[in-house]
Amino acid sequence: MKKYFTSESVTEGHPDKICDQISDAVLDEILSHDPMARVACEVVVNTGLVLVVGEITTDCYVDIDKIARKTIKEIGYDRAKYGFDAETCAVLVSIDEQSGDIALGVDNSLEGKDGSEDIYERTGAGDQGMMFGYACDETEQYMPLPIYLANKLARRLSEVRKNKTLKYLRPDGKTQVTVEYDEKDQARRIEAIVISTQHGKEVMQEQIRKDIIEQVILPVIDKEMLDEKTKIFVNPTGRFVTGGPKGDSGLTGRKIIVDTYGGFCGHGGGAFSGKDPTKVDRTAAYMARYIAKNIVAAGLAKKCEIQISYAIGVARPLSVFVNTYGTGAVDDEKIAEAIDKEFDLRPAAIIEYLSLRRPIYKQTAAYGHFGRDDIDLPWEKTDKIQALQAYLTKDRG
Repeated sequence: MKKYFTSESVTEGHPDKICDQISDAVLDEILSHDPMARVACEVVVNTGLVLVVGEITTDCYVDIDKIARKTIKEIGYDRAKYGFDAETCAVLVSIDEQSGDIALGVDNSLEGKDGSEDIYERTGAGDQGMMFGYACDETEQYMPLPIYLANKLARRLSEVRKNKTLKYLRPDGKTQVTVEYDEKDQARRIEAIVISTQHGKEVMQEQIRKDIIEQVILPVIDKEMLDEKTKIFVNPTGRFVTGGPKGDSGLTGRKIIVDTYGGFCGHGGGAFSGKDPTKVDRTAAYMARYIAKNIVAAGLAKKCEIQISYAIGVARPLSVFVNTYGTGAVDDEKIAEAIDKEFDLRPAAIIEYLSLRRPIYKQTAAYGHFGRDDIDLPWEKTDKIQALQAYLTKDRG
């Protein structure tokens, strides 16, 4: 029985991704001066307008206007004819401090109120909610193939624009990949590829299609996964001249499925960009990915989903859920026991273990937070394999 699964990605010039990158650029700049800062920064873009809002508590000063314009320019919006220009757009800033009610729970957790001297016990979660992590053995990066390829196509689309291989391309763009799976959930072929890319008005549709296939699709997609039945759509409407914030408004956190696993697993709903590591929406999702990836890399399962839940102001998670979809070498309950013994899921412990109080976030704000083979991220390490394999050995013994 054939099955099909589709995931999409967007380029760094997509309006929502512009916002994510500005949010994380602000966060990185603040963390470079004040690692203990509390940051919740969100951005809205529209024609000629950037609005930066949020709650930030810090001892340092950063020039948010300058950060926003620099980020926009790096993306490629540096000419008015692109419909959005880093030099001439308006940047409005409305920032407050973090709510004292929220800070109260983060600074002095429920457990800390009992007099605990454990530093990890005294820091509470910055919000309630559930976070998911996922890994599978479909790719060397332990990512589902559809989102991995969609992100890679989006990166390649920006690459050929920036290196002038295709000079007529503009920053906005989207990609989509449909993979055919067999009855054993093995990826067999690519059913469809969709690429929509902003372009100059002087170029014809036939030329765009030819160039995108030759310069973007074929260098990225394994030819053995393509056949005569593979459908390729390039700018299906026939025209994509108006793009970026002129074509559509953008908002931080509106591409959470692109940021994660392309819809292959659950998502708690919380966005990542613009949030400092006390926010478990970000921190716990990174830790859940780290755990799931190490479980699959250790051979405990072929695919694994981890859910962690928290209450605001409470250090210890409320629950940890493991789902290996029947692919586990040991029972899911045994894996959950291993997680409990090997991983400290209190927010302060995660922050220290993954060294998250560093300016490392802007690089994640486009092309996915997971499975990246172009940047070095602490939650992508597989350094817990031996420790986890010990549990597999114990169970079989």
